[in-house]
Amino acid sequence: DETLLKKLAKPMLVCAPLIWGSTFFMIKDALDDVDALFMLAFRFTLAAVLLAAVFWRRWRDMDLVYLWQGGLLGLLMGAAYILQTFGLMGTTPGKNAFFTAVYCVIVPFLYWAVDRKRPTRWNVLAALLSVTGIGLVSWDGGGLTIAAGDVLTLCAGFLLACHIVAVAKFAGGRDIFLLTTLQFAAIALMCWVGTAFSRGVPTGGLSAPTWWVMLYLAVGSTAVALLFQKVGQKYADPASAAQLLSLEAPFGALFSVA
Repeated sequence: DETLLKKLAKPMLVCAPLIWGSTFFMIKDALDDVDALFMLAFRFTLAAVLLAAVFWRRWRDMDLVYLWQGGLLGLLMGAAYILQTFGLMGTTPGKNAFFTAVYCVIVPFLYWAVDRKRPTRWNVLAALLSVTGIGLVSWDGGGLTIAAGDVLTLCAGFLLACHIVAVAKFAGGRDIFLLTTLQFAAIALMCWVGTAFSRGVPTGGLSAPTWWVMLYLAVGSTAVALLFQKVGQKYADPASAAQLLSLEAPFGALFSVA
């Protein structure tokens, strides 16, 4: 129901980063036991299968436009998640969450370039505050330190900003559930190819806690949270959506500390 989805859009855009924020410390620990690309491949494959099964009736609307749009969204988000995950291996969960959320201030400027909608003075102020925040979390007491993991995470944040703008352009008049399922499938394909080249498929058994983390990532953080993100973005303007999604940073830091 369109009316109900419009009412739930912003609550969904708050629930999504809450779920994501709870995963940073889990992923950080699980990466000691499993290859990053295999984790992502498993996560998005299971999420794609779940959504395809739940929304199977929507497949009758499938066409080539859905295919290339879902593929492009998958390419942007898949590359972002790969960079973010590898970045987490070289920085702290709190810094990884904060640097990822830089997309919040990139989105209005990127949307300006694409749709000619000028950022407000509040967008400019947010950008300055974000740069200040990056400096503060990078200060180790003796000087400004930017690790390789931080750089990868910042690149991931830029790609996530591109993804948010792309969703804003594609979502109008399209079935967001079908588009999201195709996006997950594209990300899964990317990661399985990467896993084959990196030989990241585990040959031995994984620990029970690692499997539970991977299941939580697939069902909660991907199938549920990313679907919430897509539905919320469909019914909210890109700048507002980015601001709400940036709650991932404080949630990530709080869960990491706890």
